[in-house]
Order: sequence, then C-alpha cells, then structure tokens
Amino acid sequence: MTRPAVGTAPHRCAECGGYASSGAPACVTCRELVDAVVEEEWGSFLDRWDIGPDDHGQAAELAVMVTEEPDRHDWRVVDAALDRLVCGDCGGRLSRGPVGCARCDLAHGFRYQAVETDRPGVPPGNEHAVRVNVSVVRRPQITSPGELLVRRMILPALLAGALPTKQEAQRLAALIRSSPASQRTAIMEKAVEELLRG
Repeated sequence: MTRPAVGTAPHRCAECGGYASSGAPACVTCRELVDAVVEEEWGSFLDRWDIGPDDHGQAAELAVMVTEEPDRHDWRVVDAALDRLVCGDCGGRLSRGPVGCARCDLAHGFRYQAVETDRPGVPPGNEHAVRVNVSVVRRPQITSPGELLVRRMILPALLAGALPTKQEAQRLAALIRSSPASQRTAIMEKAVEELLRG
C-alpha cells in the first residue's frame, strides 16, 4: 500500500533523504510514490471491471469513458485515466502538458470535478488537500518554485492524515516568501515536523 495509514509518521526516502514523497518530482523514488497514489486506485478500478493490466485496448477505452464523466469517479481514477490519454495538441500525457496547451489546461480543469472522499480518521478536507498537492507535484510546470516546494514538502503529512489549518497554511506560504532560497527546504522540513507533532 502506497499511502501510509492515518496517523503513521512519515519515513525518510533512501534516495533523497527527505520524507518519502517530498522529493518529487526530482527524486525518482519520491516521484514513483506520488504516482503510485494514483496508480494503485487505477489498478483496483480495472479489477472491478475485470480488465487485466496487460489489456491495454480495454483499459484505453475505459480511460476515455472516465474522462467523459469525471464527476462519477474517484479523483485518482480520473488522474490515472488522463495519464493514459495523449494530448492531440502537445503530444504529452493529457492534462500534464506545458503551460499554455489549451487541451491540457482544459483537461486539468475537468479533473477537479472528480469525487473526493476523506478517509476515516482524517480532518474534513484532507483528501482535497492530498489531491491538490499530488496534482501540483505531478504537473510542476504550472506553479512557482516556492509553491511547488510547499506542496511537495507538506505532502507526506497530508498522506498520513494531517491537515494544516488555514492559518498554518498561510504561515507556511509566508515562510517561503520571506526565506532565502538556500534555506527554504530546511525551513519547510522543520515546519512540517512541527505540523506532524501537532
């Protein structure tokens, strides 16, 4: 299982040394963990449709169906379906193309119609926060380096079930803006550790 159990303390990534998932997209191991949040649910979805992992034709048809009705599916299924489709404009994964690709930007917007269901034991809104941060980390070109840093560094805490208050989130954003670039990662890691301690 890729997502830690609610309340589990995040562990360190052996490749980058940060908390697991927080090194994405640069750290390959962390990027694979973030992608696995989506891929694991897609695998379960295919199982429910009795489609094997090697049946690419049926999986592609199912991906098209999912993207045509995103409001009927879990956000991870929608994101995984988009990953399996090619953008006719930029040639990349649909919704993950460069900023300014109209077709990808439109698909990216539609992904937010998908279903978000909080896991038992998490504060209301945790799943939305997980979803937004996963989306930003998987499409880093759409945001500033400072926001990407906040999103990727807070992701391990969100995956473990934490949810910063509005005030905490604003404080984290202010920390990034006011910190020298060379110190931002260390400052964010300390702030996330404080959040995890509650």
